[in-house]
Amino acid sequence: MRKESFNKDWICYQTGKTETAFTVSVPHDAMLLDKKGDNSVGGVNNGWIEAEDYTYEKTFVVPEKWRELETVFYFEGVYHKATIYLNGEKVCRHDYGYTGFFVNVSGKLRYGEDNTLTVEAVNRDQPNSRWYSGTGIYRPVWLYLLPKQHICLQGIRITTLDYRKPEIRVHVKTTGSGKVKAEIMEYRSREVLWSAEGETDGKFQRDMVLEGAKCWDEEHPNLYTCRVSYGEDVQEEHFGIRMIGCDTENGFTINGKRVIIRGACIHHDNGVLGACAYDFAEYRKIRILKENGYNAVRSAHNPCSEAMLRACDELGMLMMDEYVDVWYIHKTKNDYATEVEAHYKEDLKTIVDKDYNHPSVVLYSTGNEVSETAQKRGIKLCGELTERLHELDGTRPVTCGINIFFNFLSSMGFGVYSDKKAEQEVRNVKKKKAVGSEFFNTLAGLMGSEFMKSGATLYPCDVKTRDAFAAMDVAGYNYGIKRYEHDLKKYPKRLILGSETFCSDAYKFWEIAKKNPRIIGDFVWSGMDYLGEVGIGSWEYKDYAPDFSHGKGWVSAGSGRIDLTGRPLAEMTYTKVAFELENIGIGVIPVPYAKQKHSPSAWKMTNAVESWSWRGCAGKETQVEVYARADHVSLFVNGKCVGTKKPEGDCRVIFKTVYQDGSVKAVAYDAKDCVIAEKELKTAGRETVLTVKPEQKCINREDLCYVRLQYTDREGTVKPLMRGDITVHVDGGRLLGLGSACPYYEKSYLGNVTDTYYGEALAVIKPDGEGRICVTAESKHVNGRAEIEVVSIC
Repeated sequence: MRKESFNKDWICYQTGKTETAFTVSVPHDAMLLDKKGDNSVGGVNNGWIEAEDYTYEKTFVVPEKWRELETVFYFEGVYHKATIYLNGEKVCRHDYGYTGFFVNVSGKLRYGEDNTLTVEAVNRDQPNSRWYSGTGIYRPVWLYLLPKQHICLQGIRITTLDYRKPEIRVHVKTTGSGKVKAEIMEYRSREVLWSAEGETDGKFQRDMVLEGAKCWDEEHPNLYTCRVSYGEDVQEEHFGIRMIGCDTENGFTINGKRVIIRGACIHHDNGVLGACAYDFAEYRKIRILKENGYNAVRSAHNPCSEAMLRACDELGMLMMDEYVDVWYIHKTKNDYATEVEAHYKEDLKTIVDKDYNHPSVVLYSTGNEVSETAQKRGIKLCGELTERLHELDGTRPVTCGINIFFNFLSSMGFGVYSDKKAEQEVRNVKKKKAVGSEFFNTLAGLMGSEFMKSGATLYPCDVKTRDAFAAMDVAGYNYGIKRYEHDLKKYPKRLILGSETFCSDAYKFWEIAKKNPRIIGDFVWSGMDYLGEVGIGSWEYKDYAPDFSHGKGWVSAGSGRIDLTGRPLAEMTYTKVAFELENIGIGVIPVPYAKQKHSPSAWKMTNAVESWSWRGCAGKETQVEVYARADHVSLFVNGKCVGTKKPEGDCRVIFKTVYQDGSVKAVAYDAKDCVIAEKELKTAGRETVLTVKPEQKCINREDLCYVRLQYTDREGTVKPLMRGDITVHVDGGRLLGLGSACPYYEKSYLGNVTDTYYGEALAVIKPDGEGRICVTAESKHVNGRAEIEVVSIC
């Protein structure tokens, strides 16, 4: 088998406007090109974008020798309602925007001639998503050339039978009979370590003991490659040796060892790159989350990319892959709700075929906040979805994220979709009535997180969720932490997963989970900020957001513990302390705004910044937060103790103090007054430098280069009060995306000018080839420059 990238030399144009065509490589997100408007029907969901439909075309020569081969295209993701044409003939239609699909064009090609592949992607049918979706071919495209007798695509499965021996089962599907050989190779060196062979009549299966092999887990992500030969066809699959356990006695286990899931919910976009699923961007996202203490991600609320799965496998990040955001009740007028019941069997097969050999995938989720689970029809569907996944893959447990309080409210008619509400939304987006998760999010923003969590403890919430929870392996609680201890007693066979939680509950969750194996883990909303659902998790001030209406100009949720550029926030430090991964941290409420009103959100615990560089603010009152697991904590400003406090039921203590240039220091003590840990922040020096800081000094030619643009002092300490547009010029590469982490951002990420947010911005560059990339940044304050080496193998 030959597998070739089919990503270059496409043309793209707004559907029906061929005169606007331009050359692109995929992954490509055409939605970044669309204008924004106050009357966009997508509204807060997509960031006020007036989405258009786009067409992609690629012309290529088909050699005569392809006549003897099976020719298949694989699209990893097209958003959405993709129609594929070959030389003007329709060859495929695929509605769901988050699952891959194969297009077999054997016999339909013009051999020895030019052929044109056309992809039409729909996105004018707004609203169709609760978040920024992107438009077009946003994931890679592959060309497969196979001999007539071949291994079926996605036809190799490797299952761990015993992690102690260890022993695996290799199962292979072929298009005919003959000899099959399976070889197990070391992942990096590709040295063949074990092999087995035999005959196939369309199916081949061998159990293999891999003596001396290393197991895979989140701390030791050891991988192997299975190479299968059948006639002229050779295909490979990477895998890890690991077995999942999930039971009431031991909780969630990997290879017999209990693992508490420290998870983060993430959306599929890559910030300033839009929805483009570049391999490097997906890897970087997982790397940053892993470095900051998470051991799991939830792909919310759709199946993740294959690049993300490879990253999770290599880095030891657990994955909960999620099917969909809706079942049969709409959350937006044109979402996937009309298709789920008719297509879930094939959709789930597509997900399992993609996921099966990836050791990182440890859970499936059938949906998110589907209030259908409060109805008999929905409870039945819940069981059918679980059963279908068990049929396809008996090795992984199944859950579904249920918003407990919302199930009760929806059963009384609150926040439920109707065609009348949808039509009102189209006629006047600013007077629309929020439904589904958007309704609940709006309510939470007004009433606060405690309202949501306390609401979940009401008896009717139990009644409206218990049957659905019984129809899955693990009960997925969205914002139900106040039910944990009660439900552990009432339902002794129930396993509980915090499928969506608040950052502020990290400490409480961890303390409960350590004592109760049936609390298997937690997924915070959200790990990294994302585009769309604008302002839902943002505490923003007037200097950065002229109004708090979440209208045009708002682009992101502001909801991450890590911001849109990949920078960890003080909330992330709090989380690491709560999970006992760090000893101490400090966060400071931005001093100039400490007494100002900010935009509301239930998803924000704090907007503290890890900085003591607020020159010009001497004498102003502010709030300093210290995160520590200690008997007591003292805070010092310029060496003087300004207070000592004991943490109460949390690892967060708050001090009111007055800012002075110099330093702030926190010291944590045990009960004997011995120092456990200390942390100090210092004020940046007076001189300002525009630091152009590549995340990597050397990159491979197929990678991306992420470059941080920061106003700092000579020592590199960021100055959050320095602000001003930065113009970026690149030689030796192409600027793919440029912007700041601010949830309110009026500029385009496709431009070469960006504002800064608390002193920082980010540029993402694609190298032209081997050599050097030179990045120059200019501002009215100061200029900066950096070079990055590009090589074939770094």
